[in-house]
Amino acid sequence: MALPVRWLLSQPELALKLMAGAGGLDADVTFVVTTELSDPARWLSGGELLLTTGIALPSSAVDRRAYLQKIAECGVAAVGFGVGLSHPSVPEDLVTAADEYGLPLLEVPLPTPFVAVAKKVTERLAELRYESMLRASRAQPRMTRSAIQGGVYATIRELSVACSATVLLLDPSMRVIEAYPDGVDEAVVAEVADLAASGSGSVASSVARSRTGATVAVQVITGGNVVHGYLAAISDSSLGHVEQILLGHANSLLALDFEKPHRLRAAQNRLNSEAIGLLLSTEINLAPARAQMRQAADSDGLIRAMTVLCDSDDAVQRVVDVVDAIMTADARQTFVRRDEMRVTALLRGRDGSDVARRLVRELGSRQAKSIRVGLSTVHPVDDVTDAVQQSALTASAAAYGGQPVEFESMTGSALLTFPESRRVLDELAETMIAPLVAHDREQGTDLEASLRAYLEANGHWESAAATIGVHRHTLRSRITRIEDLLGCDLDVARVRAELLLAIIARQG
Repeated sequence: MALPVRWLLSQPELALKLMAGAGGLDADVTFVVTTELSDPARWLSGGELLLTTGIALPSSAVDRRAYLQKIAECGVAAVGFGVGLSHPSVPEDLVTAADEYGLPLLEVPLPTPFVAVAKKVTERLAELRYESMLRASRAQPRMTRSAIQGGVYATIRELSVACSATVLLLDPSMRVIEAYPDGVDEAVVAEVADLAASGSGSVASSVARSRTGATVAVQVITGGNVVHGYLAAISDSSLGHVEQILLGHANSLLALDFEKPHRLRAAQNRLNSEAIGLLLSTEINLAPARAQMRQAADSDGLIRAMTVLCDSDDAVQRVVDVVDAIMTADARQTFVRRDEMRVTALLRGRDGSDVARRLVRELGSRQAKSIRVGLSTVHPVDDVTDAVQQSALTASAAAYGGQPVEFESMTGSALLTFPESRRVLDELAETMIAPLVAHDREQGTDLEASLRAYLEANGHWESAAATIGVHRHTLRSRITRIEDLLGCDLDVARVRAELLLAIIARQG
């Protein structure tokens, strides 16, 4: 605990007066010492408020400057000079030297005893210690509840709020798996990784000053001889005793989470799987399942669904195992549902396609050839059913052994990609376009190409005619002929839409 020098000046009962060194008023006072030694520097460690009446003050201005210089070099926070005993006022050469060294020099009037100053500082430091311990005692239960109810991410968030710091969780390979707030600068992450790596896993805690001036504290998260990762806090101000306590408490909570017995995690995964199954069923009361699902969401309550279609039971089990391994490595719960040859997993809304790509990568090229992977768009957690259906449709459009397909990337091609809709379009093409194809083959005409140009130009005669290189009157004649052959009216928008889809489906 410490007090800024300016706090002393704000205490009217002490009647202290600043004589010099205004630039050092933010220096922290950690202790009060009274001395009349002619050279007290060797007994000082920094942070002291040094009180003296100047009994042993050197007589020459040069020696007095040297006296004050040694004190300043020791890191003393301020000097309180008592007047009215040895000296009627603070010597001018001391005032000049204190300004030069940026060392606050305070005049202590005769009616103010040194013990009153010391008592005031001691009492305030005790109050600050009590307040800090009270803050820690309130923050620790909140962190524990967060760990129980929300897991690793909630613990990181609560620690960040309690310490007013950015908090990172890194895995043993120095990859950031959680951060709060989001969007931490990569340069800061690199500095944290360097500090963590410098300990090589053997140093429990390290504190350093970053290139930007921030304080960086890193602790190793261990269980026995196993290093699970690193916990880091980055703050623009110093991380005090309380922050270190909270950092250690969070470390213990995270270590417990990493050290959960395998059977406990397996049971949790089964529960999560059943919750997904409930939401996809016709059960009436889904509130318990929805509450369970919220642990799969990000801090904004959003999720994405990933569906993996497999061609064998072995592939299904391997996918389930790899997804669980990925989630375990990231200190996250696994939300996976196995349904015959389909595996459904819930991801956080802020997850990109990285998890799906890691799945394909870790399966290896041989096993990846037996799966198709689809990802939904971001949905509120209560819309998990829609997300799962969307990812299943997307997976059905993916290629075996190919990269994961995201639903957003299918805009404009979904109907032609999904097998069910493609079958309908193929039948439509066979029924509606076949007469034009037969006519073109028998009569040497070009009605199919003319119809496509007309439809893709949205009925604009000039654009369509230019596309196929004929006069617009020629195109009008051909469209009339097409209407006669197909028995349709191309002025109807729905007819035009169906014909365009049929042509595209036929021509690929």
